[in-house]
Amino acid sequence: MATLAPVMDLQADMNTQAHAARTGTSLAHVLAIDDDPILRAAVADYLGQHEFRVTAVADGRAMQAVLAGEVVDLIVLDLKLQTEDGMALARRLREESTIPLIMLTGRSEEADRVMGLELGADDYLTKPFSPRELLARIRALLRRSRMQETVADGLARIRAYRFAGWELGVRLRRLKSPTGETVALTNSEFNLLAAFLAAPQRVLSREQLLDLSRLHNDEVYDRSIDVQVGRLRRKFKSKGTRAQLIRTERGAGYVFTVEVETVR
Repeated sequence: MATLAPVMDLQADMNTQAHAARTGTSLAHVLAIDDDPILRAAVADYLGQHEFRVTAVADGRAMQAVLAGEVVDLIVLDLKLQTEDGMALARRLREESTIPLIMLTGRSEEADRVMGLELGADDYLTKPFSPRELLARIRALLRRSRMQETVADGLARIRAYRFAGWELGVRLRRLKSPTGETVALTNSEFNLLAAFLAAPQRVLSREQLLDLSRLHNDEVYDRSIDVQVGRLRRKFKSKGTRAQLIRTERGAGYVFTVEVETVR
């Protein structure tokens, strides 16, 4: 089976490319990394039937080869590869790109899921999973990614936001307190704060904030926005800001309460 699997993976890729050529469409390219040849073949076949181009590989070296030579729209990565550290691969992916990333984990491995999300993964699935759920999550994540690209286009025209004595430098991703101190932000905290600053004094639902900040959206982690908001509040408070900059609107979401100046 181990020698047959790469042939099946290649055939799935060839079939979806042939379909695209016949129909004149450009298919989203999914790169799947899993050392289980049966799962690779099943994922490639199922997604290929639903108009995705799929390249399925077994390890990090093959993953890097694909990324070096082709445009990839989304990555599905198994964190429990037998011969290498899937978490290290996820970290490298986030350091080198912003390609949407779905992790595959074991059902009881909550610590891995949390760490993967902290590293910047966008979603996860626990094994065993249904191909239909994987397909739904891929489609949802690609929609969110396209929306994020629109937000990123807007941020590209902005140099900084200023509010209540604070300044968020967009290009350097640097937050300065009213006393001039630099306050460290994680990627998730920066994205969430930027989403608030782009729409001040407006109620933003958790769903809107999830989409705008690309935080993980799942029934187990549906409080992730609340966690990130709590972290931002503590950072504001630690630098002497007593005003409630982010107010909870019960049952509706959150409001960034103060006026924001945009520096272009």
